[in-house]
Amino acid sequence: MVGPTTEFDTVLDLCQKQHRRIVLATLAHETRSVTVTDLTKLISKHNHHTPLREVPEAESRQIRLALHHVHLPKLAAQSVVHYDQEQQLVEPTPQFDQLQPQLAAIIDADPDLEPPITL
Repeated sequence: MVGPTTEFDTVLDLCQKQHRRIVLATLAHETRSVTVTDLTKLISKHNHHTPLREVPEAESRQIRLALHHVHLPKLAAQSVVHYDQEQQLVEPTPQFDQLQPQLAAIIDADPDLEPPITL
């Protein structure tokens, strides 16, 4: 059984990187499946504060690879999201819903994120 301290430590770990905070904020707002392409675009747009067409392709590719190899597997390993690599879809899980109050507090406290993060 996961206790409150373990749960809070897990949330802190999951929110450590900004890419994951953007993914979590997006899922909290959308409450549905989102594509890895959409997440890549959101992170690219957020990181560069410019129109998406001005983001270098190499940067978008690097973000997509980081999502695929690092961030989404980490979220999936904690059962916060379901990541379907074949269909390139990410969706929140019941565990995400349980952690939502702690996730929201951390995401809301991030001065670099301007909620809501929408597609």
